[in-house]
Amino acid sequence: MSECDTLRLERAGPIATIVLERPEVMNAINLTMVQELHRTLDELMTDDSIGALVLKGEGEHFAAGADLNELEKRQRLDALRAINASLFQKVESFPAPVITLLRGYTLGGGCELALASDIRLASDTLKIGQTEARFGIIPGAGATHRLPRLVGIGKAKEMIFTMMILDAAEANRIGLVNRVVSDASLEDEGARLVERILEADPLALRVAKVAINAAAQGGSAATSAVENLGQAILFESEEKQRRMRAFLEKQSGGRS
Repeated sequence: MSECDTLRLERAGPIATIVLERPEVMNAINLTMVQELHRTLDELMTDDSIGALVLKGEGEHFAAGADLNELEKRQRLDALRAINASLFQKVESFPAPVITLLRGYTLGGGCELALASDIRLASDTLKIGQTEARFGIIPGAGATHRLPRLVGIGKAKEMIFTMMILDAAEANRIGLVNRVVSDASLEDEGARLVERILEADPLALRVAKVAINAAAQGGSAATSAVENLGQAILFESEEKQRRMRAFLEKQSGGRS
């Protein structure tokens, strides 16, 4: 596998684990990380020996959103290229089951990355939400169609409109995560979950995943196009620039 600067790939038999590795900025997702995730997933997709893929963050947080220092500079053409949306679609379409281990801040793009996975196992330290509207943009990488599928249209609108950050218990109650465990046991519980998955026939799981995704996605391709168009409009708005600059002036290591 290729060397990466922002993530680490671990292999243990049929289990592949990708660790987001920017703990100094709460694993904020920058363009380098997106590119490295694309490359790593492309390489893993051709490996038929993988029975499960695990995503987690280094340190106390999964991913506190996109790196605002970069996001503040993105323009309309960047949105239309669907930089993050195409990555998260790749996660959703990954042949083997994808399990995310969530702890601490999981916001903005970090939440959208979790939404694209198959199963979300959460630590009791989880703080999760779609906070993009605070910065003059929308969740433009899948949340407008994946989030309603998980929690319902009304709750999805409330989360996006009010930029609410949910704790682990509330995220579990509304179905945003599958289960909540203590932070100390997150890794062990994740390993037990993966071992149960590996007891199944790998080919059967791959076929089941394709069938479930096909049924669930419905018109999500059209929705993704609307997301990209909307984000393209917002990326060059004066209000987006003002809000992001104001936040970055107050915070170091910007993230959404």
